[in-house]
Amino acid sequence: MRRSYAFRLAAAFAGVGIAAAALTAILVNVAFGTRFTSYLEQQQQGHEQQLVKALEESYVRMGGWNLSDLKSLESLALMDGGAMRLLDTSGRTIWDPSTGAAGQMAEMHRRMMGGGSLGPERALPIEVNGSVVGTAIVRAPRAGVLPEDVAFRASVNRLLLLGGIVAALVALGLGFVLARRATAPARELTRAARALAAGDRSERVGFESSDELGEMATAFNSMADTIEEEDRLRRAFAADVAHELRTPLTILRTQIEGIQDGVVEPTSAAFASLHEETLRLQRLVADLETLASADAAGFSLVRQTVNLRPLLEGVAQEFAGHYEAEEVLLSTDLADVTVDADPTRVQQVVANLLSNALKFTPAGGRVKLGLSVDGRDAAVEVSDTGPGIPQEELPRVFDRFFRGHGARAGGSGIGLTVARELVRAHGGELAVSSEPGRGTTFTVRLPLASPGERPAFTGASHRPATVMVERDRR
Repeated sequence: MRRSYAFRLAAAFAGVGIAAAALTAILVNVAFGTRFTSYLEQQQQGHEQQLVKALEESYVRMGGWNLSDLKSLESLALMDGGAMRLLDTSGRTIWDPSTGAAGQMAEMHRRMMGGGSLGPERALPIEVNGSVVGTAIVRAPRAGVLPEDVAFRASVNRLLLLGGIVAALVALGLGFVLARRATAPARELTRAARALAAGDRSERVGFESSDELGEMATAFNSMADTIEEEDRLRRAFAADVAHELRTPLTILRTQIEGIQDGVVEPTSAAFASLHEETLRLQRLVADLETLASADAAGFSLVRQTVNLRPLLEGVAQEFAGHYEAEEVLLSTDLADVTVDADPTRVQQVVANLLSNALKFTPAGGRVKLGLSVDGRDAAVEVSDTGPGIPQEELPRVFDRFFRGHGARAGGSGIGLTVARELVRAHGGELAVSSEPGRGTTFTVRLPLASPGERPAFTGASHRPATVMVERDRR
């Protein structure tokens, strides 16, 4: 039978409480028994000292041992049913009250009271003026065996047992209450997780605390927020993709049906239009494939020592025609910087940033591609003179499926996400800074190659003819 964590936690609390109560009761019982026995022995020693003092006074008072005077001490000598005899200095017994009627009465009293056997004999010297005048041989009942002593200890043990039972019940009750309170956040998390798994993306954990469970609840809520936002963006993305696919497909279908029906002439212009729409479909499919493989980028890198300058010049050359067509000026300011990276992936990142800058930069604007050394990193900057990114959108530009407002052309909203994943796979970072009305700058930081390594990839060394190139600042 499966038992809940709360039950096990309550059982653990109760077990600890019961064990503590039992251990305390045992220790108290042992300590009390020792102290009680010690107390009884001290009482017997006090009685013996009192008897020795009385015998010394009798000897002084009578000027020696006098049986008539000693008989007055019988009750003191045989107190509690003990035995006693008095020896002179030669060891001869001069008085033995235990053998007389008083001794018999004391023994009978001890047996009736359940006193048990007597303890060992003890020799007590009797001294007068510093000289030993006799020896008292006494035997007292064993400490703790008298019925009243046994009854007292039994009552104490019953109280300890009762206290242990009460403590165990209190521990059990407190354990149950504390376990329920301690596991309440876990139950709340379980409920919310099940609701989230069932498709309710609005479910959140209402538990707040500064401990680890509170942090877990906060992390869960953050995860749920992310899932809900990604679901929303994914739905929007699916709608956008459907819209983007519908347009070229509609054009393709219309023109092909027109050519089949003879309404449209199969001219080169018609085939060029069909080819352009096919390229649009190809770009959408490529975006989807890139998104599917983005998470595996860190495991598919082909690293080598790369001189970034010719690599970036090649990327700029590829975009020269697009920028000229959009009447946007592309300039470069590149230094010789060597990194340990996958050149194909780096080209993909820079191409994405240049494409993104072109998309958001109006005609007559300017985009600059820069490369420099910043500390231990290579810094690749793509800055534009576009409208900038609103502050409320800036923290989300790298989110999947997110597309900002103001783009002149549609997009899938995954390009910057893929670019950041690729840069992080290299151990670098992609950052953005923007100010509305003053443009945007994306900065790629990649770790520099180790000193002394020669680049295995150099790329083209020519400058792009159709791109304005500024002199390198060294």
